[in-house]
Amino acid sequence: MDYYIFAFIIAMSLSYILTPYAKRIAHKIGAIDVPKDNRRVHKVPIPRLGGLAIYIAFIVATLIMAVVSRDVLDISKGLIGIFAGATIIVLIGVIDDSKQISAKYKLLGQIIAATIVVYSGVEVEFITNILNKTTGTFPLGKLGVPLTIFWIVGITNAVNLIDGLDGLAAGVSSIAALSLAYVAYLSGQENGPAIAMILIILAGSLIGFLPYNFNPARIFMGDTGSLLVGFILATISIEGLIKSAATIAVAIPVLAIPVLALGVPIFDTTFAIIRRLVNGRPIMEADKGHLHHRLLDQGLSQKQTVLVLYFISMLFGASAIAISGSNRIGAYLILVAVSFVVFWGALRIGLVKKPQERKANS
Repeated sequence: MDYYIFAFIIAMSLSYILTPYAKRIAHKIGAIDVPKDNRRVHKVPIPRLGGLAIYIAFIVATLIMAVVSRDVLDISKGLIGIFAGATIIVLIGVIDDSKQISAKYKLLGQIIAATIVVYSGVEVEFITNILNKTTGTFPLGKLGVPLTIFWIVGITNAVNLIDGLDGLAAGVSSIAALSLAYVAYLSGQENGPAIAMILIILAGSLIGFLPYNFNPARIFMGDTGSLLVGFILATISIEGLIKSAATIAVAIPVLAIPVLALGVPIFDTTFAIIRRLVNGRPIMEADKGHLHHRLLDQGLSQKQTVLVLYFISMLFGASAIAISGSNRIGAYLILVAVSFVVFWGALRIGLVKKPQERKANS
């Protein structure tokens, strides 16, 4: 346990120390978020490059722990692939935060990064098959590659989409990382301790950045950070949890644990897609209908909205942990209950309505 605490402190300290330097770099290269439309909640220009500090803290802390705790964490081929993919994601983010690039080029870069990870051995290899009472799984074969790429790109962008309020993405992602770390540590898998340490390092890197990012923010993580964090959470959840889900709990849907832990960005993105389809809008079109916008419309302040979403993230994380220790019936009961609450809540606050409709009814 001392190794995990040490890893967290190293990552948090590095991120806290490096963030002011990232802020200086942002000013030098013009990576400044200037509010130009009514979607922006902040009113003054703020530097965007906080993700660079998170990236360096994460990489350096992981390498340090690979040296001092070789019995827990080793630099595997899969981890090298994740590092390589994360580096591509960060380069894309830095360019976008400073110069802005089109969505299609960002997507292409994400697919390339995800492909590198897949061919380093990180892949979804099976899905749940409740008819198979022995293993509860069905091997995907060649379908595993496109499904893995879809998962990685989807989660990467889901985290990016919730980065709309000071401290929101950093806090929600750190809660998800710690929840997944706990599940990995208790999973009994050979790589469980290593996966838990990597996730704890990610959480430490985010929490070290949070004092600069919590309302009122002095720096944003930008696409450099939000895409990076989503990418790491997506890839590590495959390597540490989806691959071993059959042994964590037989016949539980293999994506259930990471989906619940990442519930806030995943469900927010899902309802954004539904909302745009229902209202005949392009799926990629930005709007002010996200969960945090709806809570602001309810009269909550930025801080209150972020804290509410932290609490919801904790509930999702607790559900993921509960499922990992449940039998099949218990796991499905939890999934049904969570699904009911999520859909009821989404309808209650109008997540599928046009943003202007919600305001008109207020």
